[in-house]
Amino acid sequence: MGARWSWREVALALGAVALLAVFLGGVIAHVDVASSGLAASPAAARIDTLVGASARQDAAATAPAAGDAAVVSSAPVTPGPRVDPVWLARVSAATGIPARALRAYAGAQLTIAAEQPPCGLGWNTVAAIGAIESDHGRHGGAVLGENGYPTPAIRGPSLDGDGVAAIADTDGGRWDGDTLWDRAVGPMQFIPDTWDRWGADGNGDGVADPNQIDDAALATARYLCGASAMTDAAAWRAAVFAYNHLDVYVDDVAAAANRYAAAAAAG
Repeated sequence: MGARWSWREVALALGAVALLAVFLGGVIAHVDVASSGLAASPAAARIDTLVGASARQDAAATAPAAGDAAVVSSAPVTPGPRVDPVWLARVSAATGIPARALRAYAGAQLTIAAEQPPCGLGWNTVAAIGAIESDHGRHGGAVLGENGYPTPAIRGPSLDGDGVAAIADTDGGRWDGDTLWDRAVGPMQFIPDTWDRWGADGNGDGVADPNQIDDAALATARYLCGASAMTDAAAWRAAVFAYNHLDVYVDDVAAAANRYAAAAAAG
């Protein structure tokens, strides 16, 4: 996920470069988020709607259909909600989303459903962003461990103004290892300055770390809901556009979320 700073002027100036990078699958930082630019994995495509907690968006309006609600096992919703293992296995097999990543996305929806019921965010939207940003924590050959950390760590390019936004270091290299410029970090590609404002502790270990997928997924969910409720197509698009100010990005997220919703329902 990315930085929540409005630089539409920069996006317009860099639009051609950004669009090319999205289509070529290069790692690029743009608008509110520094995105890896990866296309959603074509192997994945099966999803479920989270029971009752999801928005009923209109797929024909290029916003995703709601995935069915992630089923929570008998445990508190926060922190670190436990997703029902039967639901998790079925939907992972149906969508091709790795179970560890899917658990983070579903957990984020369950937490948001408890914290902000009117938002209407579905797990399939968070999953679609995770697919585009880092191939569910697998970008560049990384392996997503059971602890929720990809190895090696996923980093975007230096945001040094060379074909990307220029963002001087804001975290002393704490998250991105770069003391000169910021870089997008982790499975959801947060820029450090954005993480400073939206960082979350999704796994309940007392640390908010953008490299850890439960934390990053929950921060993504809160960021989206902070931008707009997601209860209709226009509102859904507004929230995703706030995450990354490119219409083609919104379209790609919608397409992936729809594939996941349809696959889960069919599975």
